[in-house]
Amino acid sequence: MVATHTDSRGGRAARRPVNTRGQRIMLWTAPPAMALLALAYVLFPVMSPPLSPTLTPEEVAAFFRDYNTGILGVVILCNLIAGSLVPLFAVTAVQMSRIGTSSSVFTYAYVICVGVGTTAFILADYCWGVAAFRPDRDPQLISLLNDMAWFLFIAPVGAIIVQNLCLAVSIYLDERPDPIFPRWVAHFNVAAALLLAPSAFSILVKSGPLAWDGGVSFTLRIAVLATYVVVMFLVLLRIVNRQGDEQDTLV
Repeated sequence: MVATHTDSRGGRAARRPVNTRGQRIMLWTAPPAMALLALAYVLFPVMSPPLSPTLTPEEVAAFFRDYNTGILGVVILCNLIAGSLVPLFAVTAVQMSRIGTSSSVFTYAYVICVGVGTTAFILADYCWGVAAFRPDRDPQLISLLNDMAWFLFIAPVGAIIVQNLCLAVSIYLDERPDPIFPRWVAHFNVAAALLLAPSAFSILVKSGPLAWDGGVSFTLRIAVLATYVVVMFLVLLRIVNRQGDEQDTLV
């Protein structure tokens, strides 16, 4: 991709190549971020296996007392890496902005949704942290904080769905003979949005596949998000490399 500018006399100045080095740096932060998030998932007592919504307040409080050190340790880790995937989404937004036949409003909405989703993750993390901070407090309060954490972690999929759909629509509107994103990436984003939608109903039930520890709201959601990040990393790596090759050709 190259940029042009107008000189002081209103004429067309020479084209200036766009450097993709920053995008490459941001993009390659994704693999270590994914590794750290996977480590946090494996080490987090609350999720290995996930706490059941059917536990009594006394059982929840006992769990937070028994696994207090492990919970606080992973809460600190998640706080430090909460925004670690933002660079991946930032590169996505940059590439969306290159789709001239789309609209910048999709890019703006995409970026805002990334911020909302990251905020929900941080709030969930700190609800678990507050619950573990004083494990001797009233079991009803610890259970309440645990419920809040799970619903903040599982249920708010609306921002992720809108984020995926903004990217999908932007790709569909790309009328270039050689589009920025392959068309299948739009289909992939729509499919991911549909698979995540059932998690919104986890607030209605305490058992079964839609419960926060169920096969749909928890297992499927985690699998979809993990697959999504890996696929989008590989797609963006190819797109940024291609953009760099086009730049070298034009220089």
